[in-house]
Amino acid sequence: MKSLKKLFFLLIIVALVAAGVFYFRDTTPPQLSLTPGSGPISKKTTLLLSLNDNGMGIKNVQVTVIQGTNRMPLLKQDFPPQTEVVDLELDLAALKLQQGGVQIEVSTTDQSVYHLGKGNVSQQLFTLTYDTRAPIISLLSKAHNFTKGGSGLVVFGLNEEVESAGVQFGDYFFPAYPQQSGHYACLFTYPYNVKESDFIPRVMARDLAGNERQLGIYYRAKNKKFRHRKINVSDQFLAQKIPEFEDLAPDVINPIDIFLYVNQTVRQQNRAKLAEFSRKTSPDPLWNGSFLRQPQAASLARFVDYRTYYYKGKEIDKQVHLGQDLASVVQAEIVAGNSGEVVWSEYLGIYGLCVVIDHGLGLQSLYAHMSQLNVQPGDMVSRGQIIGRSGATGMAGGDHLHFGVLVSGIPVQPIEWWDAHWLQDNIDSKLKIN
Repeated sequence: MKSLKKLFFLLIIVALVAAGVFYFRDTTPPQLSLTPGSGPISKKTTLLLSLNDNGMGIKNVQVTVIQGTNRMPLLKQDFPPQTEVVDLELDLAALKLQQGGVQIEVSTTDQSVYHLGKGNVSQQLFTLTYDTRAPIISLLSKAHNFTKGGSGLVVFGLNEEVESAGVQFGDYFFPAYPQQSGHYACLFTYPYNVKESDFIPRVMARDLAGNERQLGIYYRAKNKKFRHRKINVSDQFLAQKIPEFEDLAPDVINPIDIFLYVNQTVRQQNRAKLAEFSRKTSPDPLWNGSFLRQPQAASLARFVDYRTYYYKGKEIDKQVHLGQDLASVVQAEIVAGNSGEVVWSEYLGIYGLCVVIDHGLGLQSLYAHMSQLNVQPGDMVSRGQIIGRSGATGMAGGDHLHFGVLVSGIPVQPIEWWDAHWLQDNIDSKLKIN
């Protein structure tokens, strides 16, 4: 009898311990987050509610939207056992919300038996601002004249803080940068390869709530015809250049195939790299007056020379030359066209040893085929400062400088930036708008 009592008592103790373990197995409430959890939102904003419980799992969630004295149920949902992670998109479009402050109340319970079977509860109140009004754009600059391949500047004002602003048309977007005056300045281009009918620039602004507005501008666009040139690729040129390019085309053996790989694939890669550099730009203009042309240098190839390449009388490739080639003497001193910050000083495929200088607002200048580099990334250079010497590195048949100008990574006509009158009329005067 005593043995039975001891066994019974032991079973009770084991049962109590097991019940205690089960009861206290999960005492941690679920985790919850809302993205965005603060700031402005609109009916277009996607709110992501994330729930997580690594214990017994999530049991249910309830979401209520509060504005003033109105409490508007938005979501009530139960979940099956063992549901540890839940991501839900909350849609406010169906609610009749007013402009101004809004609160989102979230309450979620787990599957735990803690708190006498009620489970662990997490509650959180998120305060946001409901905004469905698009930004107001005030166009401040007036005349906007473009030649195909050339640049321009628009200046505008905004009535609120924005997530992004700039000029867009087609697949192109040129970011605008806030100035000390409080206005926004945007450099953009009429790209050489865009049809006149497709060049319809508009100022765009998107606020922090995701509301977007576009505004047309007054502009004149002038078409321009570019030259076509034939380039003969000789065996002598291949023998001279292929050793330099072998590392760029490791799986290609035939010299002409190496040339074509570099002239096509590597060229595209290099231009993509130049576009990346445009993200490393100052929001303020760093240039001072017109750009310097290299002293006593003669022009060779021009901006947007359409080139057809021939080998042994047979057409093998077509490309576009997107800079101005200048030559004077072998290993001539190369000067910075204007003041700015060096963002690249290294070898870059078809451009060989080259320097890229940022002049602010997305404007950058390229100095290619050099034999010597005298500057490093991060260096601030002044207009006319010697940055290296000319050479024939990269896709160059002889010693010369390939000078390029880019706006937000898009090549533009360099000769405009050499012209003090053009620069004053189209760019600098607009930056002085108050």
